[in-house]
Amino acid sequence: MTSPSAVLQRDAGTKLAKRMAAMLVGIGTLHFVTPKPFDGIIPAELPGSPRFYTYASGVAELGVAAALAAPRTRKAGALAAVALYVGVFPGNVNMVRLWWDKPWPMRIVALARLPLQVPMITQALKIYRAS
Repeated sequence: MTSPSAVLQRDAGTKLAKRMAAMLVGIGTLHFVTPKPFDGIIPAELPGSPRFYTYASGVAELGVAAALAAPRTRKAGALAAVALYVGVFPGNVNMVRLWWDKPWPMRIVALARLPLQVPMITQALKIYRAS
């Protein structure tokens, strides 16, 4: 028999997974609807065109969202989310580098994105444990 606390943890994980999936669907869709801002933060050191990386990360975000939304694939989706958040971190660092000479509100936005990766990774790990 499943303990009440295990049921609560699983239910909380389900809610987190659905919220994270919705966020990823939104941002993943933006990669295709308005790709230019994403192209602009792709590190120039990467081979190939920035648009390839914009579309590839959009596909990854949509795929992770789908995996998180389905209970049968949620555990794997949570690990994929961790990998995704770690994988896009260089783009966020590059954004700080590129925006350093921009007005200070833009610099603050770019800098604020860096520590936001930590709670996103933490939430994905909570989903993993609850799945």
